[in-house]
Amino acid sequence: MAALPGSSSAISLHREKISVASPRRRCRERGHLRASAVVSCYYLRRRRRESPATAAKSGLRRRPVAAAEDGMVLIQAEEEASQHEKAAAEYDWREEWYPLYLTAEVPIDSPLGLTVFHKQLVLYRDGGGVFRCYEDRCPHRLAKLSEGQLIEGRLECLYHGWQFEGDGQCVKIPQLPAGAKIPHSACTRSYEVRDSQGVIWVWMSETNPPDAGKLPWFEHYARPGFQDVSAIHELPYDHSILLENFMDPAHVPISHDRSDFYSKREDAQPLIFEVTERSARGFAGNWRKSKPTAATNYLRFDAPCVLQNNHQYAGKDGREHHVSALFLCRPTGQGKSMVIMRFGTTLSSPVMKLLPRWFFHQNMSKVLEQDMGFLSSQNEVLVREAVPTGKLYLNLSSCDTWVAEYRRWMDRAGHGMPYYFGSRTISLPAEPAVVEQSPAGVAAGISASPPAKGGVGSLHAANPINRYFRHVVHCRACRGALESFRAWGKALYVLALLSLSMAVMAERRQWKVALVASASLFSTAGYLCSAALSLITTNFVREHRRL
Repeated sequence: MAALPGSSSAISLHREKISVASPRRRCRERGHLRASAVVSCYYLRRRRRESPATAAKSGLRRRPVAAAEDGMVLIQAEEEASQHEKAAAEYDWREEWYPLYLTAEVPIDSPLGLTVFHKQLVLYRDGGGVFRCYEDRCPHRLAKLSEGQLIEGRLECLYHGWQFEGDGQCVKIPQLPAGAKIPHSACTRSYEVRDSQGVIWVWMSETNPPDAGKLPWFEHYARPGFQDVSAIHELPYDHSILLENFMDPAHVPISHDRSDFYSKREDAQPLIFEVTERSARGFAGNWRKSKPTAATNYLRFDAPCVLQNNHQYAGKDGREHHVSALFLCRPTGQGKSMVIMRFGTTLSSPVMKLLPRWFFHQNMSKVLEQDMGFLSSQNEVLVREAVPTGKLYLNLSSCDTWVAEYRRWMDRAGHGMPYYFGSRTISLPAEPAVVEQSPAGVAAGISASPPAKGGVGSLHAANPINRYFRHVVHCRACRGALESFRAWGKALYVLALLSLSMAVMAERRQWKVALVASASLFSTAGYLCSAALSLITTNFVREHRRL
């Protein structure tokens, strides 16, 4: 890993360049920078433009050395250094499987545009039901194939009608003269995909064949009687922030207080962690609450996307039961990510059978929204400050062990990723993010691309803050519930209006009473449909944040 020398001559050179180059630019020019050099350059720059009084108040100054008593509380720099001095792990982000989508949610009648880091992909089912994945651009004029359509199982670019099938071969060009052959170069880059345990995975390597040994397999999900609730969510913050948040059990009692039967802020307490495994592809360990009789959980992170938190115990019947929370976190670009959340158990729960899927999904959306504000702001701070997390985070050993472990893994393996924020090292993106603006105007809104499929108005705009865009467009159960509640709501309000009209016209008193009562019932049922619609599509806002 490239690093800036720490000599006095190097510091002098940095002094000379401070006036013409920002810390971010120097990071890009020199690749993977050692954190201390970045911070030194940054502070020299600040001292030139700040008075001593202002510098003293600066929130970005070096932290004082932790007091002796902090040794029992904080994760100390010495621990970070001992991990960092290990040889860099052999790691290449391309030589991995990435979770694209839940199999059941892949559209049957249209292509689906997805991304892995900065690579844009298109996924679709061909005429035989086989999943195909290409680079999301037509070789003709680079139009997005995900904006196209399926014609007899072939993927057609809607710009000029070129059609593709199989491993990306072009099989039709309407503009070719009679007798002319399709050029060999008129093909698109294809990627290998696998359907495993209800999830579509893509192999991103452009040089090596798929490594079946790296394809994740979750033993619990193959057990007889195992049932789960799964959902897809797009989120407006980085893949690393997303994983870090799911690794943090300490925030649950506070952030998600009363969101379920188990999360209560009065249960916030020190946690006990034990790291049992470290490798080039992640780490694993046990954790539990510090109070007596607390159950032990097993957490495992497998790069680049898989985090699972499992718990097993013996039931009253003596049988072994399993509870699993599985998070498949895909990087979708700078400041963006997508997660497939799966919560499952071998217990037979009547609640899971009685309540519809959309009800569980709206609660999962609510939990993500409870974290969204501060996770997005955390992402912004990391990008703005452009220094490793070890210079910004104040990690507690009784709270943040997994977070520190994850950023240390970034130190070891980050050199094999497009960009990363480690505990002691960073590598910023070589280029700023390309932001695709949402369509403006009615005409553009009508032609919105999948998965919105022609939605009109702000509800369907590609807004990562909007629950409809983040989840509903990716979920058949929620879209079906949405359509049903809309239809029933309209029908019930019409029936209520008819009942009131008939009550006015009725001559007998008993008929008037019965019709008014019917109108009230219809109106109440219509209101409940509207409330359910709101529950599915409206973001959660905390009470103290509401107007």
